[in-house]
Amino acid sequence: MTTSYSEASPEPGDRVLPLFTDLYELTMAAGYLAHGVTGTATFSVYIRGAGLPRGFLVAAGLAPALAELEDFRFRRADINYLEQTGIFPRAFLDRLPQVRFTGTVRAMPEGTIFFPDEPLLEVTAPILEAQLLETFVLNAVGLQTMLASKAARCMLVAGGRPLVDFALRRTQGQDAGMAFARACHIVGFAATSNVRAGRAYGIPVSGTMAHSFVTAFADEEAAFRAYAEVFPDSSVFLIDTYDTVSGARIAARVGKDMAARGYRLQGVRLDSGDMVALSRQVRAILDEAGLPEVKIFASSGFDEFKIADALAAGATIDAFGVGTKAGVSADMPFLDIVYKMVVFQGRPIHKRSPGKETLGGEKQVFRRTDGDGRFAGDILGTADEHVEGAQPLLEAVMTDGRICTPSPSLEAIRQHCRRQLAGLDEGYRRIRSPAAYPVQVSERLRALQQGLP
Repeated sequence: MTTSYSEASPEPGDRVLPLFTDLYELTMAAGYLAHGVTGTATFSVYIRGAGLPRGFLVAAGLAPALAELEDFRFRRADINYLEQTGIFPRAFLDRLPQVRFTGTVRAMPEGTIFFPDEPLLEVTAPILEAQLLETFVLNAVGLQTMLASKAARCMLVAGGRPLVDFALRRTQGQDAGMAFARACHIVGFAATSNVRAGRAYGIPVSGTMAHSFVTAFADEEAAFRAYAEVFPDSSVFLIDTYDTVSGARIAARVGKDMAARGYRLQGVRLDSGDMVALSRQVRAILDEAGLPEVKIFASSGFDEFKIADALAAGATIDAFGVGTKAGVSADMPFLDIVYKMVVFQGRPIHKRSPGKETLGGEKQVFRRTDGDGRFAGDILGTADEHVEGAQPLLEAVMTDGRICTPSPSLEAIRQHCRRQLAGLDEGYRRIRSPAAYPVQVSERLRALQQGLP
C-alpha cells in the first residue's frame, strides 16, 4: 500500500495548524510585523547531545509535518479567537488571512539514522512565517523521532524475532498512539494492535485475547476452544490467567485437536511471571505434544532492555509484544529538540549561551561510509560546500511552500530505515554505554563562525 505525504496527514477535521503553537510565537510575529521585520530567516532543528542515552537517532515525522505546512493558513474562526483574547493589535489580525507558508524545507528523509547536534531539518522563510512553525515542527518531528529511536533499539536487540506494537492503551493520548504505530512500522515492527493505524497507514494488525475472554468461560479449555472455533487459522491463546504451565498443557491439547481437523494453533502468549523459566517450560510442553511449530509470544513491559535481558538469559521466546515502556519511551521520555535561527537576512547567526551554543549558517550533514557500506563518520558543513566521497543527507522537500519531492510510501521509508540500521556498527547499536559516533565540523563551517558576535 502506498502512503503519500497527504495520506499520512491527520484525517479530515483533524487540522492542527496554525493555533497549535505557543503564545509567544504569535506575539513575536506581531512584533515583527509592527516593526517591519520582514527578512528571510533560516531555522535549524537538531537534538542536543548532552546526556543523551542513545547511540543513534532515527528521523521520523516529516511526512505529517509537511502536509500541515502545505495547508498552513488562518481561518476566520482562528482569527476570531485571537481577537477575543484582547492581546493582539488590529493590524496583526488583519494581516493573518494572507499568511501562508511560502518557504523552503530541507530535511533528512524519514528513516535516516542521525546523531546528536546534527540538523535533521532546516526551514527557510520570511521570519514571520518561520517563527510561527516552531512549536508545531518541534512537537511533530520530535515525538516521532523519539519513538522511532526507541523502537529501533527494540528491533536491534530482538535478533530478527517479530515485534508487535502493543502500546496503544498506555500511550500518552491518541496522537501519540498513532505516532508510535507509524514509527514502529518504519523501523521494522511486524504489526500493530492499533486498528486505526492499520487503516490509516496500511500497517498489518495483530492481536490475541485478554484475560477477560478466558474468565468469561467456565474454564481455560472452553475459552480456547471457543476462540479457535471463530479463528481456526489465527489463534494465539493467552495461557497465564490461572497457572501458566497448566495453561500450556491445555493449549497443547486444544492445539492437537485443531491439527487433527486440519487447522494450526499459531501460538501461545505469556503475559506475567518469570519469562525465562516459563518460556522454557512451555516450549518443552509444546514440543512434547508434537507442536514444535507453535510459537511462544511474550508481552508485559518489554522494551529493548527487557528483551535483551530475557534473550541473554536463555528465554525461548519467538516474538514480543512491545508496549508501555516503549510507547512512552520510558527511559528517555523527551528529546531536547530545538529550533534555532542560524541565518537572518543573509547574515549567519549563532548563540553563545553556556551549554546551548549554536553554529551559525545553513548547514549540510555529510556521511562517509566504508567499503561495506558501514557508517564511517559524519561531517557537519555548510549547505553550499562539497565533501569528496561523502553523501549529503539533507534534501529539499518543500520549495515555495509546496512539497517538491516524490512522496515516498511508508514501505519505502521502512526499507530505507532497514538499510540505515544495517550501516551501524555494533558499538553504536549498544543499548547500554554505546560508543560515541564521530561527527566533525568542517573547516569551512568553523571559519564561518569567526567574527560572529
